[in-house]
Amino acid sequence: MSEAAYITSGRNTIIHKIRKMDLLIVSEIEHPVIKVTQNGLMIHDGPVPRNRREAKDAYCEVIHIASPDIFGEPKTLLFVQCLNGKEYKVDYSKTDSPLFIRVHQQSYI
Repeated sequence: MSEAAYITSGRNTIIHKIRKMDLLIVSEIEHPVIKVTQNGLMIHDGPVPRNRREAKDAYCEVIHIASPDIFGEPKTLLFVQCLNGKEYKVDYSKTDSPLFIRVHQQSYI
């Protein structure tokens, strides 16, 4: 089995750790899917891979944050540390505003 492209820290932090793999963060049906790349975060507009094989072919990994092996429940606030040295704050209570995804810290290293 291959190494995961992320690790979890604390109650609501995901750390992206493999440059070649993007992360697709799925929270709930009504929330947009977040794409984590080596350069930052953005809202993902394309289809979400249905299984691990499709995700591997697209060079990404799908993370369902409410699943028991990640956090076990949906989150309102999520922090994502990227490879570009920034930590982003994702506030699912503000999905329709510019405050949905924003930089939380400039450098966590």
